[in-house]
Amino acid sequence: MRLREVGNPDDENLVQETLKRAVPFETSLDLKPLVDQLAQARVVMLGEASHGTHEFYDWRRVLSQELILNHGFRFIAVEGDWPPCWKLNDFVHGAGNSHARDALRHFRRWPTWMWANTEIIELAEWLRSYNAVALGSERVGFYGLDVYSLFESIDSTLEQLHRISPFLARRMKSRFACFDPFHRDEKNYAKSLLNYPAGCQEEVAKNLKEILEHRLAQTTNVNSPKLPFGDALFDAQQNARIVANAENYYRTMIHGNEDSWNVRDRHMFETLGVLLDRYGTHSKGIVWAHNTHIGDYRATDMALQGQINIGGLVREAMGEKNVALVGFGTFEGEVVASHAWDGPTETLPVPRGRPGSYEAAFHKASDTLGKNAFYLDLRNKKVREGALSQTRGHRAIGVVYQPRVEALGNYVPTSLAYRYDAFLFFDQTTGVDPLKQEFDQAEFPETWPQGM
Repeated sequence: MRLREVGNPDDENLVQETLKRAVPFETSLDLKPLVDQLAQARVVMLGEASHGTHEFYDWRRVLSQELILNHGFRFIAVEGDWPPCWKLNDFVHGAGNSHARDALRHFRRWPTWMWANTEIIELAEWLRSYNAVALGSERVGFYGLDVYSLFESIDSTLEQLHRISPFLARRMKSRFACFDPFHRDEKNYAKSLLNYPAGCQEEVAKNLKEILEHRLAQTTNVNSPKLPFGDALFDAQQNARIVANAENYYRTMIHGNEDSWNVRDRHMFETLGVLLDRYGTHSKGIVWAHNTHIGDYRATDMALQGQINIGGLVREAMGEKNVALVGFGTFEGEVVASHAWDGPTETLPVPRGRPGSYEAAFHKASDTLGKNAFYLDLRNKKVREGALSQTRGHRAIGVVYQPRVEALGNYVPTSLAYRYDAFLFFDQTTGVDPLKQEFDQAEFPETWPQGM
């Protein structure tokens, strides 16, 4: 697909095309035609223009519930770390903590508000209630796709293996000891690679190979959670995979032989594939992640910078008919973010959308409709030949956010109709309601785009 330049940034054709295609919504019933369309895919990816907007979380929950209740979707995988998401997975299956708020205390990596918020409490409690009455094969899981949890995943791998095979646990612990001099600080490990490039690469590769090959006689099948140790071995194997990919992620950030963003999104893609395999040949899953991860990178300037993302990778691997990419956006309001990495959790203003952007045109359409929210079904040949395929700025807000200068760097050149299969727009939005909790500052930040 070739990106086309827009002749007139204030092109009224885009507003008129939006009015022609827009479907206002206020309740879940208004979204039924969209849900029925999305449900034809095996994977539905639900985006967000920020990690701190209430409406994005709330309506992703609504869409997810409809897909789970009426269309057989069996897991939600999010842009979060595997270990705390596994704890939340325990909760939604009726184990572990008795209250969702307690389960969310495990999200201690900054920015904690991404998943430790009251909006996720509502989702988690609904999932727990659903699973309490669902048949075993219909129960829904909650998992993390991200790659940051190097030391947490080492802990989780060894914890599970001590229950399954103490001998294997001791062997893997001896190799993981390579990380001990860095005192659980990813920054220290990454810096050490400047002087000692080999690092712990060989050790994590050996551990991953050994645990993936491991079988417990005839008693366990990692793809059968009903059998003894099935869940524990699956968790241990995934955490060992994360350790290997996290080590590669930090190595890439230091040596720059590949874009660390790509290492991260390839890991997300790999993890999604593992989950689909675990749930079976015809399984269906839902992904929650930022627009910059789920919107097809080939319809933005990311491809020109040599960057990929999970949305584009899944389209390429599974075919467009088997994946539905849903973007979310806003014109103005408030968002929970921070002025600096590891900074305080703040509710910040979201300025009015930049002139010439998709958000500015959608605001005009929203005014004409007299509605705060509408969606666009973009999976249509005529749509992809019209104004919604133009390349325009499309807002993207990260966890580090500077409202005063956002117009200079928070807009991704985008052909909307090619980037997404559907788009939900909210003219005015509010911030999420974060839980108050401590966070771990020993973290190496993602550098582009603004911690998304």
